[in-house]
Amino acid sequence: MSNGIRVTFSGTGTSQGVPVIACDCKVCTSKDPRDNRLRSSILIETEGKVFSIDAGPDFRQQMLNAKVTKLDAVIFTHEHKDHVAGLDDVRAFNFKQMREMPVYVTDNVEDALRREFPYIFADLKYPGVPRLDVHKITNIPFHAEGVRFLPIEVMHYKLPVFGYRVGDFTYITDVSHIPEAEMHKIRGSKVIVISALRKQPHISHFNLEQAIQLLKELQPERGYLTHISHLMGLHEDVSKELPDFIELAYDGLVIEI
Repeated sequence: MSNGIRVTFSGTGTSQGVPVIACDCKVCTSKDPRDNRLRSSILIETEGKVFSIDAGPDFRQQMLNAKVTKLDAVIFTHEHKDHVAGLDDVRAFNFKQMREMPVYVTDNVEDALRREFPYIFADLKYPGVPRLDVHKITNIPFHAEGVRFLPIEVMHYKLPVFGYRVGDFTYITDVSHIPEAEMHKIRGSKVIVISALRKQPHISHFNLEQAIQLLKELQPERGYLTHISHLMGLHEDVSKELPDFIELAYDGLVIEI
């Protein structure tokens, strides 16, 4: 789409995904497909370009699920494994598109990628390894393939994490605190996606109550919750507890702004 923004939730789960390995709780054994959550990521389509925000361990399956045949760049929020571990699979796009994959990274993310994927950055590269075009970003607006992204620096316990605003859409994951100096970047968004790990408090993530409170303060037209753990409860049950303008996101959900 050329004028608006189309967002696909590639994954809406926390670092373990849902179901969690070896767990037999009611969420992990649910037959509702909305309770099956790959690690958190989204696709943003706008101005004829397609971006993935993060490339976690489920990246390959997410691209297949969404039938992605073209990817213009990967933009990372932070360096944790559940957001970077699938980077190797961009090589499929290298082959199909006959070009390096642009990746947008902070210093911290680049350091992590170099540790996790040393063969990508080796002077003598093995045939077929991913080919990257690395772009360094800081907490100032930047353009990726001609599209403007506004970073929003939030805190994930003591780790800085970037959320992003594109037009009237804001996406923030892995957050326990948003500095007041960054709040103005979010205000006025028509659609806000924010992480909500579970109902109980957590040291490095908003819980459900905190996420709802923030969205009530910011008053977007629509709010969506992501990065959800099995401890949140069943999708159907939790959905009934939410204000009218807030929804639990689920894998495969597509929204347009």
